[in-house]
Amino acid sequence: MRSLLAISGLLASLLSLPCTAAPPDPARLQALEHAIASDELKQIRSVLLQVDGKVVYEGYFNGADAQTLHDVRSASKSVTALLVGAAIGEGKLPGVHARVYDYFPAYTALHAVDPRLRQTTVEDLLTMSSLWECDDENAFSAGNEERMYVTERWLDFTLGLPVKGFAPWMQRPADSPHGRAFAYCTANSFVLGAVLEKATGQPLADYAARVLERPLGITASHWNRSPEGIGMGGGGTRYRSRDLARLGQLVLDGGRWQGRQLLPRGYIAAMIQPQAQAGDGSDYGYQWWGLKLVVDGKPQTVWAMSGNGGNYVFVLPQHRAVAVVTSQAYNRSLAHPQSRRILTEFLLPALR
Repeated sequence: MRSLLAISGLLASLLSLPCTAAPPDPARLQALEHAIASDELKQIRSVLLQVDGKVVYEGYFNGADAQTLHDVRSASKSVTALLVGAAIGEGKLPGVHARVYDYFPAYTALHAVDPRLRQTTVEDLLTMSSLWECDDENAFSAGNEERMYVTERWLDFTLGLPVKGFAPWMQRPADSPHGRAFAYCTANSFVLGAVLEKATGQPLADYAARVLERPLGITASHWNRSPEGIGMGGGGTRYRSRDLARLGQLVLDGGRWQGRQLLPRGYIAAMIQPQAQAGDGSDYGYQWWGLKLVVDGKPQTVWAMSGNGGNYVFVLPQHRAVAVVTSQAYNRSLAHPQSRRILTEFLLPALR
């Protein structure tokens, strides 16, 4: 299942490793490949591990290769968060406390907006804690993403959502961890992309290419757009596996790439620290997940980009490592557990 390109790439990477980095344990990597080949791990498309910026393992499966553009679904949200950091660094956005509705005067001129919603900030969207009644995990929610997708104007749909109510069994913001009531809402991320387009004067894909992709050497990607032509900051972006690793390395290095500070270090630090708490107990930063995993037999928080199907970019400062898993196990309950297992059972033990 593994391509000759993957094998030759692995050998070249091992030969180029600095003397401080030991080669990964081949037995663990062979066990990983066996688990994929036997369909114990299902619909995995690629696994990549790099240490100190060097690829030490790279495997492609189920028809993928090094040039495949992987649909990472909601891992796109984490890229949008990086773009918010770039816009703040450039002075295009005044900061995470910029008010969202201020960027859409044409909408507010025609629609009455609840004063509480008028206070919505970029940080509220980054942390999935806006007061819009929007919850992708609740099929009855007014803002559920499936309802947005079948409308003609996604932006008007979201800006017009009602204020969230709090049933007796729900935590209000004041009683929630970090003072934020978390609800996973793709519309939040979509509006972030719309704010970026207004603030920068560029389509989202063009802005991403200018401030993030070209500086990182990423030459191929794909961004979706809404029916009204707004860049989709909430999902469906496509990247090659090595380019996903570049995004992870940028975060690992505090927004710095090849001697150049692409994103503000302080913003990156805030992005991967707990800002809210998800319903499953995970931490949530600025569109990045603080996953609670068992590593080396001990509970540990691992920061990651995460998307439907089991698509991940894991950032591991203590190992100086970035790990990428792409998968097409969309909407399957096994997707996320098996991708996390690849990290904790195969990749990290291979480094010891």
